[in-house]
Amino acid sequence: MNESTLTPLSGSKKFRRALDEAGLNVSACYQCGRCSAGCPLATFYDLLPMEIIRMCAYGMEEDVMTSHTIWLCASCETCTTRCPNDIDIAGTMDFLRQWSVDRGYEPAEPNIVAFHRSFLHSVRRGGRTYELGMIGEYKLRSGDWFGDFKLGMRMFGKGKLKLIPPSIRGKKDVRKIFARTTKEK
Repeated sequence: MNESTLTPLSGSKKFRRALDEAGLNVSACYQCGRCSAGCPLATFYDLLPMEIIRMCAYGMEEDVMTSHTIWLCASCETCTTRCPNDIDIAGTMDFLRQWSVDRGYEPAEPNIVAFHRSFLHSVRRGGRTYELGMIGEYKLRSGDWFGDFKLGMRMFGKGKLKLIPPSIRGKKDVRKIFARTTKEK
């Protein structure tokens, strides 16, 4: 990223305002680089965490929304812990993913979105994760039919994947939580 091409307060004011209203003080970043240096996934990113935060501060919505970084972030909070200005970088990444989905941006990593939706649907339906059902739904959503077939067969052979979903108490309560906190997609 070339900082000389950026101008403060350029870009989407609505995007910047939303970050501020969410309590994500991205303007407090002085680019020390501790977040990026400590990130265990940084080598897989197209933009480092510090670059994402700077782009957010400049309101560069389109560039941030099309990056792979926001989708690859594991939200491990190493960056947040290392930040000397207490910027919630992991929380910012969560916000950015949700902003992207809400605004209809095409995700740079569609399989991550497919996995996320499959996981949540599994929990919503059964009150907890049913791995085999979740994997089946993920395969349907992603179209990645055989990417991890050998691993799946080994797990099944060792009894790690159950044919019948586990039964738990409180399934209705879990569904009520989902109804209150999410909108159906």
